[in-house]
Amino acid sequence: MGRVDDAAAIAKDRLERLEQGRRTGPLVAIARRFGEVTGMDQSGLLAVELFTTIVPLMVIGYAIANRFSADLNPGNLVIRNMNLSGSSAETVRHTFSSARDLSKVWSVTGLASFLFWGIPMSLTVSRLFNLAWRREPFDIGWRILRGFGWFMLYLATIAVSLKISAYGEGAMARSLLFVVSAAPYALFWALTPLILVRDGGKGWPYLWRVGLMGAVIDSLALRLTARIVFPWLLAGWDGFGPIGVALTIMTWCGIIGTGWVITACATAVLWERAAPVDTVLAAQSAE
Repeated sequence: MGRVDDAAAIAKDRLERLEQGRRTGPLVAIARRFGEVTGMDQSGLLAVELFTTIVPLMVIGYAIANRFSADLNPGNLVIRNMNLSGSSAETVRHTFSSARDLSKVWSVTGLASFLFWGIPMSLTVSRLFNLAWRREPFDIGWRILRGFGWFMLYLATIAVSLKISAYGEGAMARSLLFVVSAAPYALFWALTPLILVRDGGKGWPYLWRVGLMGAVIDSLALRLTARIVFPWLLAGWDGFGPIGVALTIMTWCGIIGTGWVITACATAVLWERAAPVDTVLAAQSAE
């Protein structure tokens, strides 16, 4: 009887917690979930992993996509997406070597090593989502396999989104393609619970809302914020040269990390409010 009573008590607590969460305002609920998952700690860890994994892969990927052209500089990728100009743009351009110079240090082994370091980052994101969605994590083997698949999907999402946004000529076309380029992120974030979260497929008809929320935060809000905040951050390190650029990118990685934690919390809260109560209670397994 003791185990039955314990199970009944746990089920009652989950129901009360869910009903209380639904009565709370969305922003308050998201803020509480952020604190529940120790959001600032998660953001700091993600910042380091983004800086040491995603940034080098984007630089190498840019060089490979342009066939290590001597006329192209990976810094142009930062300049275009962060809306830099003048001396700030020149500082960023001089921080990076030309794409041809990268061919001297690039190798299959070097690329594989950065992909390997994507596994710890994906495990961090997996833990974050399971905490935010209140689920028990998968066994370590499944976490690594699913995490690596998620990481490769994320790299593909970045590549497709950048490709879409690069086609724009003129202010109107660039603005339209900026919005269209969020579509890959919507699909990516809709698939994230399916890949990383135990029973993430339960209540799947409501995952489109998860994808939309993820795209609004990660693609639209963060990218728009970058065009304002990144130049301001870079100006604050004026005179530090390449070190200032590195510190600015590191700070921005911290902002992205925070955005990801908010995404995990916001999508969890949104799904819990949209899906039927029985579905939510059947899926949640974490205390």
